[in-house]
Amino acid sequence: MDRESSSDEEEDRRNLINQNERPPNKSPTKRSTFQIDDGDDDDDNEFKLRNGTTDNATRHLSLPKFSFNKRYLLAIFLPLFIVVVYFTADITTMFQTSVSGIKLDSSIDRMRESELHALYLLRQQQLGLLRLWNNSFATPVNSTTNSSDSPALFEDFKSAMVKQISLNKQIQQVLLSSHEFGSSYWDLEENVTGLGVYASLDRCRKVDQKLSERKTIEWKPRSDKYLFAICVSGQMSNHLICLEKHMFFAALLNRVLVIPSSKVDYEFNRVLDIDHINKCLGRKAVVTFEEFSEAKKKHLHIDKFVCYFSLPQLCFMDDEHVKKLKSLGVSMNKLEPAWVEDVKKPTKRTMQDVVAKFSSNDNVIAIGDVFFADMEQDLVMQPGGPIAHQCTTLIEPSRLIMLTAQRFIQTFLGERFIALHFRRHGFLKFCNAKQPSCFFPIPQAADCIGRVAERANTPVIYLSTDAAESETRLLQSLVISNGKAVPLVKRPARNSAEKWDALLYRHGLEADPQVEAMLDKTICAMSTVFIGASGSTFTEDILRLRKDWGSASLCDEYLCQGELPNFIAEDE
Repeated sequence: MDRESSSDEEEDRRNLINQNERPPNKSPTKRSTFQIDDGDDDDDNEFKLRNGTTDNATRHLSLPKFSFNKRYLLAIFLPLFIVVVYFTADITTMFQTSVSGIKLDSSIDRMRESELHALYLLRQQQLGLLRLWNNSFATPVNSTTNSSDSPALFEDFKSAMVKQISLNKQIQQVLLSSHEFGSSYWDLEENVTGLGVYASLDRCRKVDQKLSERKTIEWKPRSDKYLFAICVSGQMSNHLICLEKHMFFAALLNRVLVIPSSKVDYEFNRVLDIDHINKCLGRKAVVTFEEFSEAKKKHLHIDKFVCYFSLPQLCFMDDEHVKKLKSLGVSMNKLEPAWVEDVKKPTKRTMQDVVAKFSSNDNVIAIGDVFFADMEQDLVMQPGGPIAHQCTTLIEPSRLIMLTAQRFIQTFLGERFIALHFRRHGFLKFCNAKQPSCFFPIPQAADCIGRVAERANTPVIYLSTDAAESETRLLQSLVISNGKAVPLVKRPARNSAEKWDALLYRHGLEADPQVEAMLDKTICAMSTVFIGASGSTFTEDILRLRKDWGSASLCDEYLCQGELPNFIAEDE
């Protein structure tokens, strides 16, 4: 046993050889920086330490053994030193003489040189765009230029120019943000270009109608001289245009205009404000059929019936209409033509022609339907019409319809909206008979509408249409503006919970198709932008109202204006 103990002690001493010494021909043992060696007899050592009876050898065995080598100290303090230096000094300046420092400085220089070169190129591009702007668009928008034939396209091009210049400026500002120049780089020319003023303008702003240049004639009728209006062609819109032209003839002939009876024509008193016309003129120039009948003491006779149109029939009036007039007690002399005039090929006439052919001392005269008359179109089509008056327009919707339209807009549409007259019923055959056709496939129509919506930047579209639900549903799914679907709003069915149409309901005007048609026109005429149907008199009457009310926009156009349908069916 003693031999064994002595042998164990010798072994322990051999284990306490200095760590720097390594036995020859043996690979070094890997140790951690902080090395802790435990003896084999852990329990004995712990007992001796607790009792304070240990020798030097035992003490060496029992305590943790920390061996601090110089290399370990260097490994500990060198990272700490680097960290301290990193946060307290400029590393690039400390090592500028090193190879890595030279490479770092050169890369930064190259980056800055590239940035400045890019700035120079962008600056040159901007100056070139500005020169193009100043040289090409120095003329005001409303002046007569080659671009005036397509104002919307002209505005689009100008807007694109502004966007490109603005984008160029943003790029330069981003590149400059890391340099000393900052935003002061722009101070020299910020107010010189004038682009900020233009960019704030609405591309679809209202058209200047130049009302101060309007040419008019006075309507001063003799109270006992009448022009009996007769309108038979087409529907309500055609009749309204016919009445407007009758007013021009009455003004030229100094006569009071008699509005047709609802028994032979539409109930104009339900959709028009007759009193409004007389107030605007400042005199009694228009009377209803009932007022005319009362003034003539029931003796309703047309003293002279001279027809403006002679073909395809006299006065463009069929036998049925003559019978309706006679049923009202209206008698007439024989119809006679003023000249040879065909509704399909009307001749341009002047005011002097009309006065020479239709002037008469007879109390009551009639000239038949004049919807197709081509007479002084420049005067007739100008904003406000050819007759001097104190209002924006003479023929306009009744006050009840106007208020109802305003209430509908306040409820469903808001200040900015597009109005779309999407004529479809019977229009396929009508349009395909024209050259070019005006009937567009719905996907193509939706694309055209979307472009106008992007230009106008409006959130909603009012849809006035006679199209089937299948067509409007497809149209709604395809109208996209700026990546989002644009809602198409139609007038909803009568609902007692909604009060926007209460005025019509209280006055017994609800469910009247002509009142609803005039309400649609009024809403469309009040829109920010209007898209019409080419060849439709419904659209033309809306355009007339928009011109007269001053609501016409630079973006107003016919559906897919300037395009051809991408598919056209063959003739029957």
